[in-house]
Amino acid sequence: MNEESRTGSDTPTPEEPRARVERTRDELGRTVEALAAKAKAKADVGAQAKEKAAATKEKAAATKEQVAEKAGQASDRIRAATEQAAQLVKDKAPDPVREKAARGAAQVRGSAAVIGQYATDRAPDPLLEKAGQAAGFARAHRGPLLAGGGLLLVLLLVRRSRVRGR
Repeated sequence: MNEESRTGSDTPTPEEPRARVERTRDELGRTVEALAAKAKAKADVGAQAKEKAAATKEKAAATKEQVAEKAGQASDRIRAATEQAAQLVKDKAPDPVREKAARGAAQVRGSAAVIGQYATDRAPDPLLEKAGQAAGFARAHRGPLLAGGGLLLVLLLVRRSRVRGR
């Protein structure tokens, strides 16, 4: 029976092992090529660095846009809060206090005009030029400066109320 099984159809022909070896060689060749391609991609540090730099640039640009948007929103909220606080102070102040404040403001404006004229007459020209530039900047950026001043006022009032509460 052993002889029959050896001489039967179970015995491989000489072409079958050769075909198997050929298939194995092909598979091995494809595997080696794939590994070589992966190694080459990993070894190309310059290309990887460029890709990472481009990705980082895109991320930074997106972050910059988000920060600018959030800053604008925060500025709007601060401006609204400042206006609301100013209106609240104006509404809460009795008429005599408002009148007195208006008279005081008029006196301050008058005194400031006199002092300003005196300073203009006595100040050297380079200083006047710098002051003119600063005034121009303040006029050009009046909104943010007022919002910042209002925020400072609100913060001082909040701090003052907290100190009194202790």
